[in-house]
Amino acid sequence: MENKKKVVAQRKNKAQQVKLKNLTNFKPFFIIFFLLLLLVIFCIYKVVIFIQNPTDIFSVEQGKIYQEERAIGYIMREETLVKGSNYKNGMEQIKSEGERVAKKEAIFRYYTNGENNLIKKIQDLDKKIDEAMSDEEQLPNSDIKALEKQIETQINSLYQENNLQNIKEIKQEISSNITKKAKIAGELSPSGSYLKKLINERSKYENELNEGAEYLKAPISGVVSYKVDGYEEILAPTDFSKINTEFLEGLNLKTGQVIVDSKEEAKIINNFECYIACSLNSTQAEQAEVGDTVKLRLPNDTEVTSEIVYRSQEEDNVLLVFQIDKQVQNLTSYRKISFDIIWWSDSGKKVPNDAIGTEVIGEKTLNYVIRIRADYQDKIWIKVLRNNDKYSIVENYTRQEIEELGFSAEESKKIKTLTLYDEILKKPT
Repeated sequence: MENKKKVVAQRKNKAQQVKLKNLTNFKPFFIIFFLLLLLVIFCIYKVVIFIQNPTDIFSVEQGKIYQEERAIGYIMREETLVKGSNYKNGMEQIKSEGERVAKKEAIFRYYTNGENNLIKKIQDLDKKIDEAMSDEEQLPNSDIKALEKQIETQINSLYQENNLQNIKEIKQEISSNITKKAKIAGELSPSGSYLKKLINERSKYENELNEGAEYLKAPISGVVSYKVDGYEEILAPTDFSKINTEFLEGLNLKTGQVIVDSKEEAKIINNFECYIACSLNSTQAEQAEVGDTVKLRLPNDTEVTSEIVYRSQEEDNVLLVFQIDKQVQNLTSYRKISFDIIWWSDSGKKVPNDAIGTEVIGEKTLNYVIRIRADYQDKIWIKVLRNNDKYSIVENYTRQEIEELGFSAEESKKIKTLTLYDEILKKPT
């Protein structure tokens, strides 16, 4: 009986040892699992915090900040319309869009009545003259040889020319030289009477063509434009007091719309300057004065310097007129544009506004940032030179300025300064 009890006790003891051993083996695994779970929870917490506030630390950089405003502007130019009496006949451009011309220089012409018919008759006669000349034996005349060489040179130059206006002029010169050659050949050839008859008939039609055409000349020097929209006199920069916000909006112009070419008239533009009128209700516009200089960013992203030449205070807005003398020609295709007014810009140490704290020292309120170096935090006193909605340009105080603020000479020696690439804490407390 006692032996049975001993056997049972030994079995129980062995079972307890096995159970204890299993628990001992499981314990390291449990600890590792628990630590990994804590690590995952910590990482998730950090990710959530980062998403909620991703930039707790900011690195100080050399940067530039702007105070700018988007605006809608109406282009006002000195424009002189050029229009003749035969505008219903259609027109041919002599000077290209954007080409500069002198006063009294021909810029375009109206077609003559029955021009297509006259041109066809001249072309038919040219063929007959060419055939008559090809039947003749080569005539030993130095003038003819010179003309032939000139014609050959002009024909070769056509292959290298890309400007349409130049191509047109070269073709006219070639036609003129061929006519001269035919006249000389007519005088020298045995069948000169027939050739003369063809040449005289051609000259008659050519005179009719030229006499019936109306040539329009530039009344003043400037830049030629065929983009006529009917607002040349309405938006003339002669008297700015006649315009206001209601007047400009009442024009019902589309922003950025390109003015189409006219088939009846042209205009000469003063390309040295133009004006942009706009209605604004910002603080900067309220503070603007005539004579102030600001930069404008035009639709082509070019920045130009402008001067405010007119200001009118309205009930809810301020009407400003800016004068520019650069990029004028790039605006000739537009009457209403979207552009940016850069009221000011400044550069230096750039920090976010929400990284700047304030503290009252004596009777003065001072600005500071919290710098982080090697897990140590230091309060750095700074001067805010300029700021916009998001960033500020800041500068360190000099030792003399620190002492003038009420700090002792000993304290001023210990005050730290802010340098580029320092890391600062956002939303300091």
